Amino acid sequence: MAARRGKVGDPTTSNALLDAAQELMLADGYAAVTTRRIAAKAGVNSALVFYYFDSLDGLFIALFRRGAERSFERLQQALSSPQPLWGFWDLIHDRSSSAMTMEFIALANHRKPIRAEIAEYSRKFRRAQLETLSTVLEGYGVDPKRWPPSSLIVILSGISRFLLIEEAFDVDIGHAEAEELVEEHIRALEGERGATAAPSRPARPRARSNGGSRRAPATSRAR
Repeated sequence: MAARRGKVGDPTTSNALLDAAQELMLADGYAAVTTRRIAAKAGVNSALVFYYFDSLDGLFIALFRRGAERSFERLQQALSSPQPLWGFWDLIHDRSSSAMTMEFIALANHRKPIRAEIAEYSRKFRRAQLETLSTVLEGYGVDPKRWPPSSLIVILSGISRFLLIEEAFDVDIGHAEAEELVEEHIRALEGERGATAAPSRPARPRARSNGGSRRAPATSRAR
């Protein structure tokens, strides 16, 4: 069956090309994505890849931006939900998008424009996370000097990303325990995931006793 030319300027065609590229990346990895394979999968003339995106890198950037904007919308919804910590953790720990994330990270190692795009969106995400979660944690009585919100965001994100990377290699030793440790702290602040009743305000961290070690954050004591 001959490929159809597609209607120039039609957003349906550009979306079809992006969808085709995404399917190829998920199935065979970014290295298998070529203009001919994209066009063949979308059922259009391969010249349209260059018409809409100028280059293969341009298509990759457009695909990343589309996914990033969708993720940013989900982030805003999560942070404005009644349980923003649960929402944040569930979002960064979403396995459904981990495969594409891994592909783009691998791609960024070889293409500087992709790396720059990822860095720009990462900063955008981090600023939004910090702005909202700083207020949330303060409202929960977490001492920002002892437990800086920026540090907690990096720790949660780092744990999530490392677990997802290991899972890609079928390594999961200690994962359930690590997830439970994180979720125990979140549960102490916001109650069970999806709970409709507002959790009680946790006690503020107590001062350390002489010679005592640094205590766990409020999340581990609010029971």
